[in-house]
This record gives sequence, C-alpha cells and structure tokens, in this order.
Amino acid sequence: MLPSALRLIGWLALLSLALPALAAPQPQAFSARYHLQVDGWPDADIRHRLRHEGGTWQSEMRTELPGAWGREWGRFRVAEDGVRALHYAAGYSLLGIQRGYSLDRRDLGALPDRQSALVALARRVIDNACARDCPLRYRDHKGREEVLHYRVLGRDALSLPLGRFERVRVALTDPAEADRRLVLDLDARRPGLLLAMEYHRDGQRRSRLTLTALAEP
Repeated sequence: MLPSALRLIGWLALLSLALPALAAPQPQAFSARYHLQVDGWPDADIRHRLRHEGGTWQSEMRTELPGAWGREWGRFRVAEDGVRALHYAAGYSLLGIQRGYSLDRRDLGALPDRQSALVALARRVIDNACARDCPLRYRDHKGREEVLHYRVLGRDALSLPLGRFERVRVALTDPAEADRRLVLDLDARRPGLLLAMEYHRDGQRRSRLTLTALAEP
C-alpha cells in the first residue's frame, strides 16, 4: 500500500512552470487530511500541511500504515517571478527498510521539487487557464528532471461534506505513458490545497483521493 500511496503523492505534488504567473494568488496556511482509496489495497489517510515560517513556506505530506510510513516536505519562497524551491527532503520506511532523500538549492536549480510544485501549479492554473497540453518540468525525489503535460478542464463549484468549494479541475498526463491520467480538483482560493483526485489507467479509475478535514490558523 505504501509504495502506491507515495507514488500518488509524487503525482500530486507535480510541477511548476518556467513562466511567471501574473497576479497569481498568494498561498494560505492550512492543515488538511485526505482519504486515499487504491484498488486492491486498504484505504489510507494522507496529512498535508502548508505553513509560513520566517519569509518562506513549507509544504509537508505524510502517511502511515502498519509497518510502513512515508513523509516528504519542501521549503520554498514566493517571489514576484514565481515559486522558488529552496530545499526538499523525503523519508520512507517499509518493513523496517528505510530510505531518505534530500535536495538543496544547487540540486534543484530553477526547477521545483514535488511539494513546492503543487503550489506553483495551482497559482498558474487558477488565473491562467491552459486548454491544451502544456509541458511542465520538476525534479523527483532523486533530483531527476521529469516532464508532465497539463491542461485545465474547467472551473466550477464542488460540494463536499466539509462544505462548498470553488475548484479548478486539471488533467495531467505523462507523455511516455499515454494510458495514464491524473485529474486534480484544486481549491481556487488556497493554492496547494487538494479537494479531490482521481487516477485513471487503461480507461479505468484506479484510485481516488478526497479532502476529509481542513483547518486554518
């Protein structure tokens, strides 16, 4: 279950853009919990926190299961020319076998890590819709450059048990895996907050994530 959840976290925390967004909304601190359902695996919860510390932001996701856990976080700054990643780290444990990764500013260069990229992507699509496949680049947990394509599907209201939210729906695909598609419902008021997510493969939905708790300072 853990590898599937962490892979989805990686898909979630996608990418940023090379071009700056004009008048993009500023992040807002929040603490959220998502419920993740993956075909063939027990359900899991993912905790997501975005907080502001001394002029920089930190985004963190973590999940825990019996005998396994995973956590990754990224620190970044929001400047006039967009989101600038400063540091990324991740740690995973499965049946006692642990792995850790860390990327500093030199490793990241001009590209975002997986956590800061989710905020940067949201800021871009909230005010600048892209109806065609737009290339996005980011660095994975090992510092390798990855590319996904995104396009905005629409903007409307989404009703959840927590209330009614304004969402921007975005589809992401991997050019090398045309049979796979990720659909994100992003909060139009809080860049980085996920309202829902669906992962499709071979024309079928394989997993689903839903926002189940939200708190703001």
